[in-house]
Amino acid sequence: QVQLVESGGGLVQPGGSLRLSCAASGRTLNNYPMGWFRQRPGKEREFVATIRGSGGIPSYGDSVKGRFTISRDNAKNTVYLQMNSLKPEDTAVYYCAAKTNPVGPYNKWGQGTQVTVSS
Repeated sequence: QVQLVESGGGLVQPGGSLRLSCAASGRTLNNYPMGWFRQRPGKEREFVATIRGSGGIPSYGDSVKGRFTISRDNAKNTVYLQMNSLKPEDTAVYYCAAKTNPVGPYNKWGQGTQVTVSS
């Protein structure tokens, strides 16, 4: 049974940085796309970033392009989200997800980690 556990969330001032981690256990996810999503207060969950298992160019949501970077360390079965130049509107619960069925939607989700950007 795959488990995804996010960490690294917290309170940060506008303009600051945070790095989120997503550690997978129960199964190696090295060959699968991994992604980050977020749910802002009162909003639906939205796409943040994704990275393929085999590498390649990551993809980002428009609101985070140029500020966030997704990466993965397959040796550690871990995916990261480096968030720079954070804004108050980045405040959200951030979720890690894996797509173990290549033709289906993201089907494995973590429990989420809270990121709050406030002065």
